[in-house]
Amino acid sequence: MALEEFRVVHTQGKNDGLLKERRITCGLTQQQVADKAGILIQHYQKFEGGERNLRTASFDVACRVLEALDLDIVKYFHHEYDLGEEQHEDAEKTGKPTDEE
Repeated sequence: MALEEFRVVHTQGKNDGLLKERRITCGLTQQQVADKAGILIQHYQKFEGGERNLRTASFDVACRVLEALDLDIVKYFHHEYDLGEEQHEDAEKTGKPTDEE
């Protein structure tokens, strides 16, 4: 079985790793996300790396980062995103595969 067939499962209702997974899924670099969100790359890197918590950032910054990653703020703050799962749901809606085959 190839590693590509495995999915990362997100547990305990936390969004650890979600920003990075979504950025990669969207085909964006950290710089591109930071630019879209209007923040410094160092700030975005701290969010993605877990050094800073997006939930404790200002509402404005959190909204801009989530919007840059095309994530719904309500779903994010209610821990409704699961790593790997949202990609699958997006594929069902669009009919396009989201994972490389």
